[in-house]
Amino acid sequence: MSKLRLAIIGLSGSGKSTTAGLVKRFVENEGLSYAVVKLATPLYELQREVYGRAGVQLAPGEQDQVLMEHLAESLRRIRPDSLAADFLARLAETDADVVVNDDLRDPHVDAPALRGNGFRVLRVVADPPVRAARLTERADRTRADRSTTELDLIEPDVVIDNSGGLDALRESVHGLLRSWL
Repeated sequence: MSKLRLAIIGLSGSGKSTTAGLVKRFVENEGLSYAVVKLATPLYELQREVYGRAGVQLAPGEQDQVLMEHLAESLRRIRPDSLAADFLARLAETDADVVVNDDLRDPHVDAPALRGNGFRVLRVVADPPVRAARLTERADRTRADRSTTELDLIEPDVVIDNSGGLDALRESVHGLLRSWL
């Protein structure tokens, strides 16, 4: 099993991806291996298929969050643990020292599955005006926060405030990783 399994949670624009990137650089500088395993991988694949069937091209990294929320709801209606089961199968394929997930949103099935497999939870927060400014820079086709309405039900091990600059976030992330590794 990996030395550290870390789920990074937070609202859109809080800095989850930036935090994951800082974790990656720290871990690699320590000579450890790193992997990202996303719960939403099936959703990204289905999104690409839906847009392809519609004859519309998505830019790399572009998200239709409304569609992805509907896809997640449909998969969970058919089989509540479908995303978690797919995630755990892909997790079993990595032997990285540090494994990061940065798209956990479901407190009822997915969060217990990750916790049960050794994941610690880091919540990244940012002041609403800071988040809003970051979101205006993103090229998402649609935005949706409905899937994060129950995010507060996921108990974090630690909370990092990312309302300041990158240097402050880096210092917080590095301090946390030194204590956990």
